[in-house]
Amino acid sequence: MKIAMVGSGYVGLVSGACFADFGHDVVCIDKDQGKIDRLHAGIMPIYEPGLDDLVGNNVKSGRLSFTTSLAEGIKGAEAIFIAVGTPSRRGDGHADLTFVYEVAREVGENLANAAVIVTKSTVPVGTGDEVERIIRR
Repeated sequence: MKIAMVGSGYVGLVSGACFADFGHDVVCIDKDQGKIDRLHAGIMPIYEPGLDDLVGNNVKSGRLSFTTSLAEGIKGAEAIFIAVGTPSRRGDGHADLTFVYEVAREVGENLANAAVIVTKSTVPVGTGDEVERIIRR
């Protein structure tokens, strides 16, 4: 199965590497060019025991790759995971869903095939309905 993982931080990178290790073809997508460059160089942006070997082995096998282009990364994907940050908003402490909604908008603009969309980010109840509405626009 081809999987696109949007976000290459704690959640996205670890999940993407694990899916690749299970035998899936995974593209991790991140807007941060520096992070993608470091991943291509084998430098992990986070510490997780064993992650560097897991990533390295799956990159070598061709099952794991990295890009900054969401349009390229989701091409042909059967599952798209949204794994971007949802920091607390100043003042009220609620989750800031700006990044989740931005990804949903970009997925909606670029999705050319049927795919399952999974919100892996920590979000409040009802966010999935809004993500679906944005993608279907």
